Amino acid sequence: MTNYFHRQIQLWGEETQTKLQSKKIAIIGSGGLGSSLAFALGASGIGEIHMIDFDEVSLHNIHRQIAFKMGDEGKNKALLNAELIEQRCPFVKAVAYQCDFKEWSEKNISVDLILDATDNLPTRAKINAYAKNRNIPWIYGSVEAFHGQVAFIENSSFTDAFKIVEKTPAGIAAPIVMHIASLQANLALRYLAGLSVKKDTLYYLFFNEEGELITQKFGLPKE
Repeated sequence: MTNYFHRQIQLWGEETQTKLQSKKIAIIGSGGLGSSLAFALGASGIGEIHMIDFDEVSLHNIHRQIAFKMGDEGKNKALLNAELIEQRCPFVKAVAYQCDFKEWSEKNISVDLILDATDNLPTRAKINAYAKNRNIPWIYGSVEAFHGQVAFIENSSFTDAFKIVEKTPAGIAAPIVMHIASLQANLALRYLAGLSVKKDTLYYLFFNEEGELITQKFGLPKE
């Protein structure tokens, strides 16, 4: 294990790396963000990763959902991601749940952190309510076109910050999906490793008309 995690151990030492083995996370959604989160966190030494998704791979998913390849059409996304995590890292247990968030939430599984990899605000509102009820922090992430949003949510009111509506997503460029998932994964790793994390702040990243990457941040309202 020491050789596998050599560069991370250089970063924060063996004690912190060992501590990660005791942590459990849930990734809600196993598509675009979820696939990238599985890659980023699945080989980081987190003890247990729960992948939740009822959906199956479609051809139009593959260009931006990096866990999948041609020939995976019709297979469950959570199952494929869990298999990939364990193939890449034998020190992580990955569990697939072929169901939606509501069904998973009724199983009362204990985790240290929840990561949102869904694509709609109503489900995120349910994640927020579940997390608040169980005193679990969660990390919000969303992508559309060439922009995205990330927030580590602990005490803030998600439903006050966002108008919860059904909305059909616009087109999405594949790299922004990986970029937002990478930021989510960095927040998750820092938190699980016991490093400082800026909480209840929304980061909004976008490319302006000149092609410049802009990052803005906003404080979220309290619960």
